[in-house]
Amino acid sequence: MNEAIIKIIVRSKDRFMFCKELIEEFDLKKVAELGVYRGDFAKYLLENTSKIDRYIMIDPWRNLSDWNKPANENNNIFEEFYQETLQKTNFAKDKREILRGKTTEVIDKIEDESLDFLYIDGDHTLKGITIDLINLWPKMKNNGFIVGDDFSSTIWQHNQNYEPTMVFPFAVYFAEAVNAKIYGLPHSQFLLQKSQSGFEFIDTTNGEYSNLELRSQFSNTTKSSFKTTIKNNIPFASKIYSALKK
Repeated sequence: MNEAIIKIIVRSKDRFMFCKELIEEFDLKKVAELGVYRGDFAKYLLENTSKIDRYIMIDPWRNLSDWNKPANENNNIFEEFYQETLQKTNFAKDKREILRGKTTEVIDKIEDESLDFLYIDGDHTLKGITIDLINLWPKMKNNGFIVGDDFSSTIWQHNQNYEPTMVFPFAVYFAEAVNAKIYGLPHSQFLLQKSQSGFEFIDTTNGEYSNLELRSQFSNTTKSSFKTTIKNNIPFASKIYSALKK
């Protein structure tokens, strides 16, 4: 277990502070954020650490017809959020790079093995976390860090009118596939480091993530919502297998 990471966890009161402390402790200079929304996280990091040389913002800032989550606003509201983000981060416009689009639309604009740090707060469905981790993993430098939000210990983070939140356990399975350590953090976060140090799931929350078995959670699923979940996620089974077996 990395003692430096544990010390950062202990002294961090929230996810914002944890990421800031991680960036400073490990001197992480090229940073990306996926799922910028209204720009609060970017503003905080750019204001509170001088370590960052480049900050890449990835977000479509538009309504997505296949994204069944509460944050899927209409296009007018997303445009307001985009303008709000620009205003909040204009003080650091010489450092920021804006990639307006879905991961699959803008991923080729990021060089392989170029990112020191990535924060993922995008589409938390099985489809979304699959696309994001598989596409962005090659963009990370060796020993680079990925931190992700909504590492919810229940797939029903919202309610059964919405797609399940599958960041947990998919991120854990992904870490095992790429033979890397992953930390379950306080404040519903995960930390994944790109290194061939051997798979290990380290729960730093006193057992919040002790059960990887999803059977009991799906057993409470209504028939209609289960059919929707399967219909929306089946196309990604072959993609997961093809990408991770390489």
